[in-house]
Amino acid sequence: MSENSVGSATASRAERKERTRRALVDGTLDAIADRSFSSVSLREVTRAAGIVPTAFYRHFASMEDLGVAVVEDSMRVLRKILRDVRRHPSADNARESLELLVGEIREHDVQFRFLIRERSGGVVEVRRAIETELRMIVHELTQDLSRIPALSSWPGDDLEMVADLIVNTMLATVVDLVEVTPASAAERDIVERALSQLRVIMLGMGQWQPRNVRGARTSAAALRA
Repeated sequence: MSENSVGSATASRAERKERTRRALVDGTLDAIADRSFSSVSLREVTRAAGIVPTAFYRHFASMEDLGVAVVEDSMRVLRKILRDVRRHPSADNARESLELLVGEIREHDVQFRFLIRERSGGVVEVRRAIETELRMIVHELTQDLSRIPALSSWPGDDLEMVADLIVNTMLATVVDLVEVTPASAAERDIVERALSQLRVIMLGMGQWQPRNVRGARTSAAALRA
C-alpha cells in the first residue's frame, strides 16, 4: 500500500471517528431539550448516534466525559458572542453584541438552556466544566481589557473585576431571554435593561480609580472612543 493510501485511510478513520463523536454530542443535545443531562442514558445516546453501546468508549471515557464535551460545544456559541463584546467596550459594540446574543439564543436554544440548567445542579463534572469555561472567558476578557490604552495602568485584579461584571451581566441576560417569547416586548425590555447595565459598567470604569494609581482616573471619554 502506498504512503498516500495509508494517509488517506488514516484520514478517513479520523473523519469517521469525528462524525461519530459529533453524532453522540448532537444526540445528547436532542435528548436534553427538556430534561437534565443526568436523566440521559448511555444506551439512549448510542442509539441516537447509530452505534452499539460498547463502541461509546472509543470516543468518551464515561457519560460525564460526554457531558463535558457537550459543555465545550455549547460554550463555543457563548464565547463567540462575548469575544465580540470584549473587542472594545463601547455602547455601540454592546448593542450589536446583545442583538447577536438574541439571535444566537433563538438558534441554539437547547445549548443555552443546558448551560443554565446544569450550571446550578446536576452532574458535578458538568457543573465544574461550565465554571471552568466561564473562568476562561473572564480571563480572556481581562487580557483584552489590559490591551486598551486607557486601561493600561489598571492592575490585574481591577481588570478581572470588570471582566467578571460584564460576563455575569451577559449570563443573566441569557437566563432572562430563554424564558420569553421571541420578538416580544419582554425580549426588547430585557435587551434594553442589559444595555443599560453594560453602560453603567462602562461609566463606572471611566470614574474608577485603580488601586495602584493615586490621583489619576481613567478617562471616560477614552473608554467611549
